[in-house]
Amino acid sequence: MSSTEEQIAGFRAAWNRLQSEIGKVIVGHREIVDGTLTAILAGGHVLLEGVPGLGKTLLVRTLSEVLDLSFSRIQFTPDLMPADILGTNLVVEAPSGGREFRFQKGPIFAHLILADEVNRATPKTQSAMLEAMQERSVTAGGEVRRLAEPFFVLATQNPIDQEGTYPLPEAQLDRFFFKLLVGSPSAAELHEVLNRTTGGEKATVGKVLTAGELIPLQQLVRQVPVATHVQDYAVRLTLATHPGGAGASPVATQYLRFGSSPRGAQCLVLAAKVRALAQGRFNAGFDDIASAAPAALRHRLILNFEAEAEGITTDHVLAKILESVPRNSDPVRA
Repeated sequence: MSSTEEQIAGFRAAWNRLQSEIGKVIVGHREIVDGTLTAILAGGHVLLEGVPGLGKTLLVRTLSEVLDLSFSRIQFTPDLMPADILGTNLVVEAPSGGREFRFQKGPIFAHLILADEVNRATPKTQSAMLEAMQERSVTAGGEVRRLAEPFFVLATQNPIDQEGTYPLPEAQLDRFFFKLLVGSPSAAELHEVLNRTTGGEKATVGKVLTAGELIPLQQLVRQVPVATHVQDYAVRLTLATHPGGAGASPVATQYLRFGSSPRGAQCLVLAAKVRALAQGRFNAGFDDIASAAPAALRHRLILNFEAEAEGITTDHVLAKILESVPRNSDPVRA
């Protein structure tokens, strides 16, 4: 049995190796890479949003190369049906000479799923992902089939003001651990992109972790202690997003229709634990909680008409909440 110090050192070494290998292909986007790794090590799914051409799909493909896991890509289109994702029963010839139903597994039966342009499919097809993302299982033909462990959905989407897109249902959004916003590269980063993609050499990456190595790291994350007053900070941040509630922030009451679900608080705490381990610590603090707040909560807040009319974003609301909620306060028990 390795000591806690050895486990922390092993986690940090794995984190640094993953960053290094991904950095051979992905230029910049350090926050996006770290956020994606945080979600994977916490056992959660990620939604990557940005206009086409910013490297969202490339990031997920690179992750599939550095993690020795089975990988499936699902290209979401308006004509995609739930059975195209989950699978379907087929009539086949039985060995005895008759016919029988046999379940043909869909692409969802893999460790790592790239749901590319997920908001181009209709809400009916998007909702087919709900059970898989939450329960890690698929119900088809009256039978529940377990998915592989570990299981991650890394979805990309274009901003929903783009033509031909559908907003994701709130229930599906809530199942994403993080929503990460992929921005445009700087001039220096764009030069490096051109150097890497228009020359004769192609970057290659090596395998860093197998499923058998990843699962113990996820279990270690769960063992990181969080002090009561630090956990209470996550609770107060979450409650501050509930308009009209006892702990509501004034900006939430002004601009939000609904606040974060309890999953938001869970993500804050788990992300804080991952960040602590990545920095070589076996305890999560206030800074760890605060750093996770935008990615963990932005997709769990629903703006009201006033916010939409004034062009207010959920990130603006969260920034004000982080400014207004004190880090040390009397614990919330009610």
